[in-house]
Amino acid sequence: MNKKTTIYDIAKKLNITAATVSRALNNNPKISDATKKLVLETAAKMNYEQNKLAQALKSGKSYNVGVIVPRIDSNFFASIIRGIEDELSPFGYHVIICQTHEKNAKEVENINALLNAQVDGILMSISKSSKDSKHFKPIIKKNVPLIFFDRRYIMEGVSSVTIDDFQGGYLATKHLIEQGCRRIAHFSSNQTIEIFKNRYLGYRQALFDNDIELNEEYIIQTKSNIDEGVKAMKSLLKKKTPPDGLFSSSDFSALGAIQELKSQGFKIPKDFCVVGFSNEPFTKFMELPITSIDQSPLEMGQIAAQVFLEQMNSKFKIEKKIVLEPKLIVRKSSSKLNTK
Repeated sequence: MNKKTTIYDIAKKLNITAATVSRALNNNPKISDATKKLVLETAAKMNYEQNKLAQALKSGKSYNVGVIVPRIDSNFFASIIRGIEDELSPFGYHVIICQTHEKNAKEVENINALLNAQVDGILMSISKSSKDSKHFKPIIKKNVPLIFFDRRYIMEGVSSVTIDDFQGGYLATKHLIEQGCRRIAHFSSNQTIEIFKNRYLGYRQALFDNDIELNEEYIIQTKSNIDEGVKAMKSLLKKKTPPDGLFSSSDFSALGAIQELKSQGFKIPKDFCVVGFSNEPFTKFMELPITSIDQSPLEMGQIAAQVFLEQMNSKFKIEKKIVLEPKLIVRKSSSKLNTK
């Protein structure tokens, strides 16, 4: 078995002390740049690996950060994770990814596991079944930075990076009104979750501002999947006066709605306009590209990581509530400009 290279081996090779090697490897300002360069080059040639555990004990940091998401098989959350990793990797941090599968019990389990692993911080988006904030208290008690992204609890001393979901709902609905729609349906989701409630409130406000009466029959709570979208649209089209437009809080249920509309002979957008939310990659590659609200997930992840780094480098507690602007991406599913 090959023996691992130690700082003593490097010291012997360069005829300097082990203490000098250690200081050079840890970028001690007392060591000259020339010596640092020589030590680093020699360490690389000798395949030296620093002991991460020893470093952690010395610095009080594990250089591990926990990221908790509802699911990783989602472009939105995968892009956020990428943004976090892109931002933290140059500083030597490693990301430990956990999924809750939208279950509160799994969320609690993940938090406990990450705290036991001595992570330096936890960045997370809460699950739909998360009922209260009591399971976040141990994170605060241990002075571990906690940053929410996308879905959050509003907690004193806790930072968050979100998108303006109210504005997103407003932009989507206003766009449908500008296309001539007057009977606009809404596929909502769990209204106890802040993001879905705000999307609904934005939808409602846009109707009010344009003197369009809110029809409760046009509001259907759905899960974020294609089958739910098909089912909900079937229900809407059976109404005595069906809607002529849809703002869905999910691109997946919007896709299901489009499939059902097509199967019933509706021409989109001539007969019916559809807008989704999240700007999933598939929306632009469809035969009928779907208009959607972009949430800037990569930027959201990068900013969440930046807030964490800022908190780690500050002597004081930092609390930031950062809200990103949503962007309406107009495509064929709603644009009547070129429709005769």
